[in-house]
Amino acid sequence: MSELDTVAVLGTGTMGAGIATAVARSGRQVLLVDTAPDRALAGRRSVADTLATGVRRGNLTAAERDETLDRVRPVSSLPEIADAAVVIEAVPEDLEVKAEVLKRVEQVCSSEVVLHTNTSTLSVTAIAGRLHRPDRLIGTHYCNPADRMRLVEVAPARQSDPAVVQQTVEFVRHLGKDPVVLKDTPGLLTNYLLVPFENDCVRALEAGWATAEEIDLAVTAGAGFPMGVFRLLDLVGLDVHRAVSMSLYDQFHDQRFAPPPLVARMVAAGELGRKSGTGFYRYED
Repeated sequence: MSELDTVAVLGTGTMGAGIATAVARSGRQVLLVDTAPDRALAGRRSVADTLATGVRRGNLTAAERDETLDRVRPVSSLPEIADAAVVIEAVPEDLEVKAEVLKRVEQVCSSEVVLHTNTSTLSVTAIAGRLHRPDRLIGTHYCNPADRMRLVEVAPARQSDPAVVQQTVEFVRHLGKDPVVLKDTPGLLTNYLLVPFENDCVRALEAGWATAEEIDLAVTAGAGFPMGVFRLLDLVGLDVHRAVSMSLYDQFHDQRFAPPPLVARMVAAGELGRKSGTGFYRYED
């Protein structure tokens, strides 16, 4: 796979835009796909905002920012991605939705395309079982924020071609990230460990043990986390966290994965985090 190969990213939310940023920074052309043209454009603006932040922090130059953004093209129809060498699906965490989107991709792309599903809680094997070419699918779970975090969990389906596994490991390394190949299990490794911890932090907040700021300080200054739990939840989105937690709870039937009532109340109130302007913290911009 060369640096000139085109990569399509399906989904323009926080994860999709972050993955698109990481891929574009590696030198590849990126097609950022959403069937709603306004959301596709909004996804590219998210990439632009992330790159602008990188310039302010001194992580890249203004010229590098412009060159990277030029490699990201928003598109709103699947036939436009027919020549993509890799398609990364980052749509909502719903097996039927992901399978349907990937089946549509199969109809327009070549038989050699490599399909990545960014699921963190669903069975990659089950998604592959819905496809015409299940051997071309593999799971790649990017840690949030996808443009900055180095770890990518690679989860082959039972049907995945070994060559696809090797190509995917090389692809991830070319992004400057660290791949770890795991068994296809719910939550993989990071969410299996992280989601119960996040829920425990919310329960501590709900019980009045400490404020969100104090818990985040304990997590960063005491435990060495690079970001506080509540800052991370606001970045991911409380609606996304609740969906991930419920998916894991439904599969494991373990109370540690059940989202606390506070999460449901915040989602019902539209307090989703950064994307809504209010979550555990308030955001002016």
